[in-house]
Amino acid sequence: MADTKISDSVIYIGADDHDIDLFESQYVVPNGVSYNSYVIIDEKIAVMDTADPRVTDVWFDNLEKALGGRKPDYLVVQHMEPDHAGNIKKLAEKYPEMKIVGNAKTFPMMKQFFTIDGLDDRSVVVKEGDTLSLGNHTLQFVMAPMVHWPEVMVTYEQSEKLLFSADGFGKFGALDVEEDWACEARRYYFNIVGKYGAQVQALLKKASALDIKMILPLHGPILKEDLGYYLGLYNTWSSYQPESKGVFVAYASIHGNTAKAAEKLGEMLKEKGAEKVVISDLSRSDMAENIEDAFRYDRIVLMASSYDGGVFPVMEDFLMHLKSKNYQNRKIGLVENGSWAPTAARVMKGYVENFKNVTIAEPVVTIRSTLNEASEKALGELAEVMAKGE
Repeated sequence: MADTKISDSVIYIGADDHDIDLFESQYVVPNGVSYNSYVIIDEKIAVMDTADPRVTDVWFDNLEKALGGRKPDYLVVQHMEPDHAGNIKKLAEKYPEMKIVGNAKTFPMMKQFFTIDGLDDRSVVVKEGDTLSLGNHTLQFVMAPMVHWPEVMVTYEQSEKLLFSADGFGKFGALDVEEDWACEARRYYFNIVGKYGAQVQALLKKASALDIKMILPLHGPILKEDLGYYLGLYNTWSSYQPESKGVFVAYASIHGNTAKAAEKLGEMLKEKGAEKVVISDLSRSDMAENIEDAFRYDRIVLMASSYDGGVFPVMEDFLMHLKSKNYQNRKIGLVENGSWAPTAARVMKGYVENFKNVTIAEPVVTIRSTLNEASEKALGELAEVMAKGE
């Protein structure tokens, strides 16, 4: 759980969710997730986003404790996704005099989710650089379209130098769980925000002009120290550059022979000096983690069985995910297996050739059912090429 009191004026009112099975109905979250929300107490009071309907009761309890009998003057809506906007209507009904702050894209979307009486009269529409005074605190609004929805904005509080960063710098995992930030933040970033690297770069450029002392995201812990580390990772991730030297071997095996070849390739890569080798069975591993590892390392080997004149479906699913997330700037090796008509390499190559700034390593290896002397020799040649980090 986050510290309830962030400063004398800023209070955390979010909630952890350990009961959720899949975040956004697709991402495994073994350590749950947090829905972060904040209140700024001043001459006027601003609530910074609401929370998912899954934690409505806890969120309202936290809000009322923070308010101490006062009423909020503003609700700032940075992001309309339901895990953050789910309680807008209930909050608006509870406090009918409260104004709702958003940008020009916020309110049309809000009307798609909710019917709120008198919304137009209660709306405060802000644009890039606009400010809102609460008394001693001043909110400055920074537009962040497509990070990762079109209406997203972030908010900079000028006096305490706080960046309320919406989904930026978020991670999977509840706040009452101690774990490394980067792993689950990386998996979160590439699977949820990863497609929009150019837009994240634009936001980072805007953020570089701000004197930021603390980052308050909508998921995950509040970032207070060594902010350069987090900003640096986001710069690497959003520019689609590898974070680490190493080879990710992703395989799709039907009866186990391609899996054996993958293990053999892993041994060869290590023998030939690869800095790091990570091997994943696409049929049995978390797709989101596979996407994370594909983006983390500077090289990848795709190994798959042929299937129905194409490629084994889990590999095609993986490639479709990479395509949708703008995978680029990597060296890629291809290994196919087929008992009578190998076709996997053709299909994999068809995807890979459409990735930006990639190099397809030679040789492209063909295995016929099981490794033999010739295919093992070719696999060794590929390992020699892929072990090199340049």
